[in-house]
Amino acid sequence: NARACVTGKPVSGGGIEGRTEATGRGVQYALQEFFRHPEDLAAAGLSGELQSKAIIVQGLGNVGYHAAKFLSEEDGARITGVIERDGAVQNPDGLDIEALKTWIAEHGGVKGFEGGSYTADGASVLEADCDILIPAALEGVIHRDNANRVQARLIVEAANGPVTAGADAILRERGVVIIPDMYANAGGVTVSYFEWVKNLSHIRFGRMERRREESRNQLIVNELERLSKSSNVNWQLTPNFKEKYLKGASELELVRSGLDDTMRGAYNDMAEVWRRRADVPDLRTAAYLVSIQKVAASYKNKGL
Repeated sequence: NARACVTGKPVSGGGIEGRTEATGRGVQYALQEFFRHPEDLAAAGLSGELQSKAIIVQGLGNVGYHAAKFLSEEDGARITGVIERDGAVQNPDGLDIEALKTWIAEHGGVKGFEGGSYTADGASVLEADCDILIPAALEGVIHRDNANRVQARLIVEAANGPVTAGADAILRERGVVIIPDMYANAGGVTVSYFEWVKNLSHIRFGRMERRREESRNQLIVNELERLSKSSNVNWQLTPNFKEKYLKGASELELVRSGLDDTMRGAYNDMAEVWRRRADVPDLRTAAYLVSIQKVAASYKNKGL
């Protein structure tokens, strides 16, 4: 079981598919779940869907890059600003995250990127107009001195501690909703847990059930094809339906499913306390209460 002691390993060394992008993927799932609850959106002064929402990301490292990539490519959000160590780049129509990532790798920063306008004072872009702000790199970037100027209605703490305690109080007073770091960036440790489980079980995810799932799906496809041949109605399966439906879940798909389920469940545990209790002012307080209650219940059940 020695491999289970360290996570984040390469797949060839006992790692798990999906670990590299897990924290950024968790940020995406957290936002998706938040947008499933109209009452929570209303609390932030937002409405509608993630599609076309303007998002500014601070830091295009592993977490910020994957969060920005998934939110723009899969959810249709507009990444209108990216802040890096040498400044920031903005485009109200949305930045091409892949092109920007390549540019940064080649030039060491965002300056000179032709897909948006450059600002040398990157910190000032934290205060730019947007729907959602995702600080994904440094601690304490939102503080007492700039909290009143932050225009985002929703802040997702993809980094550890990006909002100071003083700024948190100011933002809360202004009605800005913060999805706290202890939840929002938990995707990485969640998938590390999956890797730990995989190492302890000595079997990859999906190995036991994948072919069984394909066989059962084949029965349904065969029946549909039989009905299409015997029926007088001229109908056909959608192109590529058979190939997609028959394919059993891979390890990556199972990891994403498990992470999505974890993020959904954790958000609802936290949000229920936030909505139900008048003495709970925000999601951060709710997250601490849920966590402490779970630890306390564990100790109580063990008789400690």
